[in-house]
Amino acid sequence: MDSTTIGFIGLGNMGSRIARCLRAGGFRVVGYDSNPEAAAKVGIEVGASVAEVVRSAQIILMSLPDSKVVEAVVEGDGGVLSSVEKGQVVVDLSTASASSTIRLARLFNDRGAFYVDAGISGGAAAAEKGTLTLMVGGAEEAIERLTPVFRPIASKVVVMGGAGAGHTTKLLNNFLNAVSLAATAEVMVAGKKAGLDLHQLLDVLNASSGVNFATLNRFPKIVDGDYLEGGLTSRLMTKDVVLYADLLHELGVSSLNTAGPLASFGLATALGYGDAISNRVVDAIGDISGGIRLNKA
Repeated sequence: MDSTTIGFIGLGNMGSRIARCLRAGGFRVVGYDSNPEAAAKVGIEVGASVAEVVRSAQIILMSLPDSKVVEAVVEGDGGVLSSVEKGQVVVDLSTASASSTIRLARLFNDRGAFYVDAGISGGAAAAEKGTLTLMVGGAEEAIERLTPVFRPIASKVVVMGGAGAGHTTKLLNNFLNAVSLAATAEVMVAGKKAGLDLHQLLDVLNASSGVNFATLNRFPKIVDGDYLEGGLTSRLMTKDVVLYADLLHELGVSSLNTAGPLASFGLATALGYGDAISNRVVDAIGDISGGIRLNKA
């Protein structure tokens, strides 16, 4: 094992893009995915199993759908824990439960290895360009070793604290993203039905107190029919909001605002948009508001 080889487990929508950036950054990348063709499509070396990937590198990155999958990959038969050696660093880029992350970090620590949680933000476009924001939690010693690995994939890296701090920050961010996207979608459907010019409406919102990431970066494209396909789906957005609600329950914080985005993205999933980009929530709201489409007369 050498420092120029990175193991990568999970080569889906985000993982594949991050792995390509690592390869372009000069790293040898050995990857594994439950879809046998995924690594070959990314253009990296194919590991025959999770264990083989773990044995190939000192640093292993994982990009997986949720904590259940993470736990299965880490603790299952032939999983990461069964092969990890002292001094190795495993980085979880997934959006995952902070309590699960803390528990797994203890298991790695017991084996003399490191488990770092690195929540990512910026979506598929930033992953493609290597300009993600990373919110990181874990041992300082391990995070220092990750500096050259993060360089090709992220333009901003913020160390939030110990194990679980990165994933906690990620859930807080994703909840605000869900709220602003769902609320803006509703506003834009209302604006369309009221006969407003949607470009002018966005100009006003972006110069006023209603401005948010969705008004600035999503809806200027959506109103012209570009949904920015390839990002987080409505099904995964719902999962993230549920994780946020679970986190607040664990913290003893009242969660008074989860109902809106859960209803919105749950509606999108129920109407068949679950595996499409979460921006399609505006079409789901439009469907039950008289068949409204922002980019159609």
